[in-house]
Amino acid sequence: MAIKKFADKVLDKFSKEITDQIFLSIQNNRELMHEYLRLISENSIDTVNQQIGKAVKNRYKLNNTDSKQDDPKSTLIQSHQEFE
Repeated sequence: MAIKKFADKVLDKFSKEITDQIFLSIQNNRELMHEYLRLISENSIDTVNQQIGKAVKNRYKLNNTDSKQDDPKSTLIQSHQEFE
C-alpha cells in the first residue's frame, strides 16, 4: 500500500504542475515554439493559452482545484489553473 500512496502523491503533485510543464515543453522546443508564436500572432495570447489549458484538462480528464499557480516556471504564462 505504501507504493500506491507514494504514486498517488507524485501524480497529485504532477497534476498541479502539468500546465506549467506543457508550456515549458513548448518553450524549450524550437519547432513547437515557432508554431506557438505563429498562433499568438493570429490569435490573442490569452486565447491560445486558455485553449491549451483546456486541452490539457480534457486530455487528462482533470478537475480544477480552488488554486491557481501565480508563479509558473514557464515564461509563456503568468499563471495557470491547478488540477487534481
